[in-house]
Amino acid sequence: MRRVLGWLRNTVVLMWLCAALLFSTVALAVQAVTLTAQVATVTASASAAALSHRKDLAKAVARTKAKARLRRMLVAVPVVGAGAAVAFEAQDFRDWQVDNPDGTFADYSCEVASLSAEVVDEVLQDLPDGLRPSRDTVLNQLPECAPES
Repeated sequence: MRRVLGWLRNTVVLMWLCAALLFSTVALAVQAVTLTAQVATVTASASAAALSHRKDLAKAVARTKAKARLRRMLVAVPVVGAGAAVAFEAQDFRDWQVDNPDGTFADYSCEVASLSAEVVDEVLQDLPDGLRPSRDTVLNQLPECAPES
């Protein structure tokens, strides 16, 4: 009798252990499926956001290129070009002043000159050989600025 009760007790414990393992396995499987679905949703959302950002960036670049193209066309007309160049420069200065409220026109000119010196080779490379001035000629037209201390 004692042997039968021992065997019965062991059987009950093993059945309980198997049931606990089965329920744990099912719960973990459900959680794995849920997390997989969440990862898929987040990945799709991130991909959509990246695509949207890429499109917005391409549109902004295209707008900037169109503005630059329009500016070049307006500046090419002799009388209108001079007025347009002055107006564009004044607008750029006002835009710069928003970020630099204490800045003067001399500060703006120095910043523009340093940025222009950085990209002068790229700009000159885009010009036809017959119209391309030397790099030194262009750089000599830029204002001299004292180094910041």
